[in-house]
Amino acid sequence: MSTHPHRIAPRLEVRDLSVIRGERLVLDAVSFNVDDGEAILLTGPNGAGKSTLLRTVAGLRRPDGGDILWHDDETGESDTTAPRVAYLGHQDALKPGLTLAENLHLTARLNGTSLEAALEAVDLLALAELPARLLSAGQKRRGAIARILLTDARLWLLDEPSLGLDADAVERFGTVLARHRAAGGMMIVTTHVPLPMPETRKLVLPAQHRELFS
Repeated sequence: MSTHPHRIAPRLEVRDLSVIRGERLVLDAVSFNVDDGEAILLTGPNGAGKSTLLRTVAGLRRPDGGDILWHDDETGESDTTAPRVAYLGHQDALKPGLTLAENLHLTARLNGTSLEAALEAVDLLALAELPARLLSAGQKRRGAIARILLTDARLWLLDEPSLGLDADAVERFGTVLARHRAAGGMMIVTTHVPLPMPETRKLVLPAQHRELFS
């Protein structure tokens, strides 16, 4: 239950979310909520629909059932239109022929955010003018995380964000996560390795893939 005086519901509320792919039920009536400053660790076996859930909450695909509701502080009203959301998938989405700074410049410009501050947060400022094709896998992943920072989004949807990161980068990433939550940000994260995310709630997805027709 939210502690905000103008809002009796959590910031984000997912009710009975279902997704069908082909003739298989991938997500079956999944319900959860996230409030300001909270983090959810999304777990489950391979094929349970973790990535599908993140993409659906991000608005990248429509659910086949259920609702995704956002609750406003000032009006107390709810709607299904998501506020600013940042999604990080398995691909880093950096064009190899552009420098790191060139790859991220448009996101910074559109959101009025500081490219230098984002690169400093992931320890990439010294590599800003290096073509993306020359970056290591870990550096590319940190570049993708910098793009998330540049969106200034309230909700981060992070699918295996630590892919390619070494121990030092994971520790620095933990600081980035903590700052986002301290500022009232929310996150839903999938990961196969431990991340520095204290006081995290778990949402376990069972293996579905139930045949709808036989």
